[in-house]
Amino acid sequence: MKKETQGLLAGFAGITIFALTLPATRHAIVYLDPVFVGLGRSVLAALVAGVLLLMFKAPIPTKSQFVQLMIVALGVVIGFPLFSALAMKTLTAVHGGVVAGVLPMMTAIAGVLLTRERPSMGFWLTGLAGCLVVIRFAYPEGFQHVLAGDVYLALAVIFAAFGYALGGRLSTELGGWQVICWALVLAFPLVLIPSGMQLPAATQHIPVTAWLCFLYLALGSQLLGFVFWYKALALGGIVRVSQIQLLQPFITLTAAALLLGEQLDGRTLFFALLVVAVVALGRRMRVRNVPEPDNRSL
Repeated sequence: MKKETQGLLAGFAGITIFALTLPATRHAIVYLDPVFVGLGRSVLAALVAGVLLLMFKAPIPTKSQFVQLMIVALGVVIGFPLFSALAMKTLTAVHGGVVAGVLPMMTAIAGVLLTRERPSMGFWLTGLAGCLVVIRFAYPEGFQHVLAGDVYLALAVIFAAFGYALGGRLSTELGGWQVICWALVLAFPLVLIPSGMQLPAATQHIPVTAWLCFLYLALGSQLLGFVFWYKALALGGIVRVSQIQLLQPFITLTAAALLLGEQLDGRTLFFALLVVAVVALGRRMRVRNVPEPDNRSL
């Protein structure tokens, strides 16, 4: 099986896990503080990650890799979980799922900035078209009705994109599971206190479903999903594989409807299909790799 095909399969597994993140978050924050949900999930995931690193005697990263891992942690362990949880206080998971349709393009942009992958002009044009479609969906009456949740979600997407791209690049050196595990362990001291401060004082009125969603966010969205996703980016290339995220809005919308009872109106489905169609067209555009410069003296 070709590396790119393996990457796409691993990527599909990863985005399927990620697609349930917003619906699970939306349900959990009804009963739990958003900061606790956003950062507390990383605390639990970090404890499991530390055990895995010890069990498999993972080698210690280099100083340069540690610096990069801290940036990855800032993006996908702190930034995205926190801002997406805050966004779900005022947005529905359906709305968030469609707006997150720009994440493939944002990841591709981050991939270009961090690697030697260079998409064609056609790729960028289709990506821009997809972003404009999402903006039109989110703000049909213009920007005078921008919600705080939209700002939080935009920040979450930016943090996720750079965390995805840099983590994907590091995965070629460390392996996907080690990247996310080290990132979680490094972030542990930063997320422990703020999440602990929001620990619920009384738990008797919190339903089991809220805790199950929290557990899913910690072990699924924050850990297992990244094992598949970083492996996918390392195998198939960040720019190419990032576009498989175009399927994520569909899974998110379906999950929000089935699990939360959120309504899928015709307008939402139309824009979701349009976003996927545009980004799918972009995936057909050429992406080339720029060779490393030859620094040998003549």
